[in-house]
Amino acid sequence: MVLKIFFPQCCNKADSGLLVGRWIPGQNSAVVLAVIHYPFIPGQVKQYIHQVECSGVDLTVLGSWSMPKEGQEGMESFLRDLSTIFPQGQWLQLSREMGKIGFRCHVLTRDPSKSPFASQVAPIVFGTVCQSEPLFFLDKYDDGPVKMTHWQSEGREGSIIVELMKQASTPVCLLTTWILTLWTSLCSSRILNVRPMRFISSKLSTCVQLSYRTEHLQTVCSPTRATAHNHFMRKANIFVSFFVDVSLGLLLVSWMYRENRIGKLADTLVPAADYVAKELEELLQWLMGAPAGLKMNRALDQVLGRFFLYHIHLWISYIHLMSPFVEMILWYVGLSACLGLTFALSLLSDITALLTFHIYCFYVYGARLYCMTVYGLSSLWRLFRGKKWNVLRQRVDSCSYDLDQLFIGTLLFTILLFLLPTTALYYLVFTLLRLVVVMFQGVLHLSVDFINSFPLFAMGLRLFRSYRLAEGVKFRVLCEEPGTPLHLMMDINPLKVSSVVQTYRTPTYSCYPKDSWLALCKKLFLGELIYPWKHKTTKID
Repeated sequence: MVLKIFFPQCCNKADSGLLVGRWIPGQNSAVVLAVIHYPFIPGQVKQYIHQVECSGVDLTVLGSWSMPKEGQEGMESFLRDLSTIFPQGQWLQLSREMGKIGFRCHVLTRDPSKSPFASQVAPIVFGTVCQSEPLFFLDKYDDGPVKMTHWQSEGREGSIIVELMKQASTPVCLLTTWILTLWTSLCSSRILNVRPMRFISSKLSTCVQLSYRTEHLQTVCSPTRATAHNHFMRKANIFVSFFVDVSLGLLLVSWMYRENRIGKLADTLVPAADYVAKELEELLQWLMGAPAGLKMNRALDQVLGRFFLYHIHLWISYIHLMSPFVEMILWYVGLSACLGLTFALSLLSDITALLTFHIYCFYVYGARLYCMTVYGLSSLWRLFRGKKWNVLRQRVDSCSYDLDQLFIGTLLFTILLFLLPTTALYYLVFTLLRLVVVMFQGVLHLSVDFINSFPLFAMGLRLFRSYRLAEGVKFRVLCEEPGTPLHLMMDINPLKVSSVVQTYRTPTYSCYPKDSWLALCKKLFLGELIYPWKHKTTKID
C-alpha cells in the first residue's frame, strides 16, 4: 500500500497544529491545504470547517503537524490525542525536526479497507486547490477565529488594500461606462457617418486608435464578470496596457511642458520645413539637368521639374501662412498625450503625413505617369505579337490588327520607350523619398501596436508568479533517507515566454496579414500605388 500526501511547501515551516485538507475519493491520496496553528479551540475549528463547507468545499481535518520548539515538549502527544475529537478513517501524523529537509509520517488507521492506488492525481490536486477558494478567502484578512498558514498567506497584508481598491473601482467603472456610452452614441450619429467623415476617420491613425481604445475600455468596464481564463487574462492585459500607456503619456506631457520645449519645437519646425524644401528644390534642379550623366528627354524633364517646383512653392507658402499658429497647435496637440502615449504616437504619424503631403503628391504623380508608361508599353508589345488582353476573361487572347493600327502602335511604342528613362528616374527618386516617410510611420505604428497588444499582465505573472501560467509539472527527489518516506518536490513547468506572448497577445487592427514582400516589390516595379488600407485584386490594363 502506497500513501501519497501532497503537502504545500509554504507549510513546511509552519507552527504545530492541525492539517486541513481533503482526501481524494477513490484514491489513496490526501491533499493538505492549510495548517491551523496552536493554540486553538476544537469547537472553533469544527465551526470554521463547517462554515467553509457551506460554501461548497469538502474539507476535513486530516491529522496533525508537529514542529518542535522550546517549551512544547508534549505537543506531539497532545496533537495525537486530538484524533479522538476529530474521528477520521485515517489520521496523519507529520512531524519535522529543525535542520532537516524531510519529515516523519505516521498513519493511524481505523478503517482496514484501503482504496486502490492510482497515479494520475496531479490534475485532481490542482482542481482541489482551485475549488478551495472559500478557505483562503475567509482567512484573507487574518482576523478569523483560527490562525493558519496556506499558500496565499503571504498576501494577507495587501488584502485590505486590494478590497478598498475593488470598492473604489465600482463607481469609477460606472462613471467610465456612462462616459463611453455617450461617446459611442456621439460617434454613431449621422453627422459623423457621412461618407467623407467616415473615410477621413478611417485613414487617420488617431481616430483608429481612439476607436480601438474605446473598445478596450468597454471590455474592461463591462459589468459582466470574466468566467473563462482567457477572458480574464484579456481584461487584465488590456487594463495593464491602458495604465502603462497613460502613465507613459503623462511622463511625455510633463517632459514636453517643462523648460518651454513646445516653444522650442515650434521655432525649429518652420526652419526645418524650409530646409527640406530647399533640399527638394536642389534635387529637382539636379534632375532637370543631367543627373549622373544620363541623357534625359529635355522637354518632359523641364515640364516635370517645373510642375514639382510649383508644388513646393505652394507648400512652403502654406507653411509660412500657418507659422503664427504652430505653437498653439502643438500646445493643444501635446495635451493629447494625457490619453496615452499611443495617442501621441498616432497623432505624430498623422502630423508627419500632413507635413510630407507634398512628397506624397510627388510620389502619386510619378507613380501614375510611370504606371501608364509601363502598361502602355506592355499593351503595345502584345500588339506587335498579335495579342490583346481580354478584360472579361482575364487572359491574353489572339487578335488580328490592320496596317494602320500597327503603324500607330509602333509610333506610340517608340515615344513611350524613349520617355521611359525620364519618367522612371522621377518615379524612382520620389518613391525612395516616400518609402523613407512610410518607414518612419511604420516604426510609429509598430510602437503603437506593441503597446496595444503586448500582454504585460501575463508577462508579469510569468516573471514573478510563474506557477500561475503552467504547462505541466515535474517531480524531483527532495530527500531520500533510510527509514523515512520518500520526499518528492512537485515543481510547475511555466509557459515559455514565446508561448505567453503568442497565447495572451491582444489582437489589434495592425495584426492582420498584409501583402507579401514579393507582392510589394511587384507593385513597386509596376508603379502601382501602395496603400496600407487597399489591396488590388483586379488587373489594370
